[in-house]
Amino acid sequence: MAVTIRTSLVVAGLPGCQIGCHNLRNREHSITLSWEKHLKSAHKWGGMCVGGTMRIWGDENPWKRMKVVMQVVDHHPTDGDVSRGVHKDLVALPKPLTISDIVGASDADAKVRISYKGIPGSYSEDAALKAYPNCETVSCNDFEEAFKAVELWLAEKVILPIENTSGGSLHRSYDLLLRHRLHIVGEVQLSTNLSLLALPGVRTEYLKRVLSHSQALELSDGFLTKLGVARENVDDTAGAAQIIASNGLHDAGAIASIRAAEIYGLNVLAERIQDDHEIISRYLVLARDPIIPKADKPFKTSIVFTLNEGPGVLFKALAVFALRDINLSKIESRPQRNRPLRVVDDSNTGTAKYFDYLFYIDFEASMTEPRAQTALAHLQEFATFLRVLGCYPIDTTTL
Repeated sequence: MAVTIRTSLVVAGLPGCQIGCHNLRNREHSITLSWEKHLKSAHKWGGMCVGGTMRIWGDENPWKRMKVVMQVVDHHPTDGDVSRGVHKDLVALPKPLTISDIVGASDADAKVRISYKGIPGSYSEDAALKAYPNCETVSCNDFEEAFKAVELWLAEKVILPIENTSGGSLHRSYDLLLRHRLHIVGEVQLSTNLSLLALPGVRTEYLKRVLSHSQALELSDGFLTKLGVARENVDDTAGAAQIIASNGLHDAGAIASIRAAEIYGLNVLAERIQDDHEIISRYLVLARDPIIPKADKPFKTSIVFTLNEGPGVLFKALAVFALRDINLSKIESRPQRNRPLRVVDDSNTGTAKYFDYLFYIDFEASMTEPRAQTALAHLQEFATFLRVLGCYPIDTTTL
């Protein structure tokens, strides 16, 4: 019986070590490989597996450690029977990437698999393609499935919309950050171009209704009011384009992206129909493992914490960053779901109940900087809970 083993390797500081990918010097990578296929490659580099730990050494620096986490995924009988997967519902889904799929050292060139909520042509997929032009996107029905795809090794990263300049923060996304144990490894800023799409030959005056996501309809309220059409909510913008194309609806239009028009064979009747001419949406990229910050670009760190009730407690929490000249680029609060109310005993007015909050903060500093480490150590002195969500490069471009 042959056994395929999914192996997660974290490689750090292996001088000149190359295993199916570019130089890993001073880097940390999370990759997947077939144990049978690549065991000989490990021996070629002088590797040895002992008790779940592989040691790889070379002439420059011997006995550098590589952490190996192994999990049996599937058993392949030699008698020709069809193999059974981990879960019957996952058999038809894409398999995790292998080490041979890693084609470059930079994320922009790597063939990574990224999950997202929606169908092809959605703005989330546009954001994934901006960050990783050569990526393979994995469509999911909802955010939970998109996160599970990464946790089950069906995808390497997930992209999550977090806020936009018109509607503000997406609170559901903040809840997902705390619920799942993934790490933020990047951000994407994308210029949103809401466009009116219809079947070829259909003119604007022929439309009686417009389909799109509720937020897209709301952001285009002025345009739709002048058009005098009915509005119909669907799950996402690309889904609206797909419905019109698949059902041949000549009396309906869709608000979606230009790329959705290309995918589903629709014409663009109008561009940038949103009330705010310039809408920038911000997305987060999350993965199973954190990244090691570099010094070649500015980094941002995201954290979440809770505080005890008391005068000036939040001021003290924010002051730990101001004292060290660390800029805060984002502050968000969300009521705790498991303990939504805090009981406070006030001798003058009796017992009061306050909301108990989680505070999310983005600050412009890398976790490798001593000032950031000192600030977080200071914050821990009076924070009842503190978690670093991720440290990642700041995206200074828009598209």
